[in-house]
Amino acid sequence: MTASRIRLTLEAIGAINPNDVGLFSDRTRDRNIPVWRDSTSGVIFIEDFFVGDDEYSSGSYRGTSHEPTFEDLSDTRRRVDQFRPLYYGKKVIDFGCGAGTFLRSIQKEARTLQGVELQESYRDGLLGDGIECFVEISQCSEADVLFMFHVLEHLPDPLPILRQALDLVRASHGEVVIEVPHANDFLITQVKCQPFINFTLWSQHLILHTRDSLRRLLSAAGFAEISIFGEQRYGLSNHLRWLSEGLPGGHLGALSAIETQPLRDEYKNALAAIDATDTLIAVAR
Repeated sequence: MTASRIRLTLEAIGAINPNDVGLFSDRTRDRNIPVWRDSTSGVIFIEDFFVGDDEYSSGSYRGTSHEPTFEDLSDTRRRVDQFRPLYYGKKVIDFGCGAGTFLRSIQKEARTLQGVELQESYRDGLLGDGIECFVEISQCSEADVLFMFHVLEHLPDPLPILRQALDLVRASHGEVVIEVPHANDFLITQVKCQPFINFTLWSQHLILHTRDSLRRLLSAAGFAEISIFGEQRYGLSNHLRWLSEGLPGGHLGALSAIETQPLRDEYKNALAAIDATDTLIAVAR
């Protein structure tokens, strides 16, 4: 099992100050392991724990269904539209591609596709559909854009992977696009919804980044041009159920009927204005 270097890395890049770090929670939703938070920077992290590559290789934590979830499909539709200028006609790598929903969705528009995924059954499925998929990022060839969708927070030692990602797009002056969960999520920092906090803290998420910590990490990996913006994956209906019942899934029930597209957009913009979206996206080169 690879040892987690999260705390050492965060200290080395100046994202946390040991004097400001205190206990945020005495457990995650699935394990009795402590979660820490820097009271000044807002970074939330787990130290001295990593679930291990075998967990990801087996895919046991995903359950028995291999069908994409509602959230997976929603995220994929957004990403296909949001990042089309970056992947259209380009050589693409999706690091931590899972079942390959995103890769399959852009297969007709991208020039070439490569995936990186530990789970063998997912790799086999992609290979069967004519999409190259590898176990290690070192097996990939150069690309124009590399995507990491909610993967970085799982890595116990992220800097070496980020440096390899940069090397793969350097020749084409391409981009690396990274989505991560946000430590300043509205439900965590603004309304302090304890049921949500208890739910969202997960042993596999070793860090919840802020804009500053994400920028520092990318800079330490060698990226010179870094743009970071907020994205909101879950809308008002989801938040209303968390606040009224302390439960997830508001976006999948009757409350979702109130969410017109203009309302979704305005709510996202309002949260972005106070830096309280649930997700951060970095585009770096």
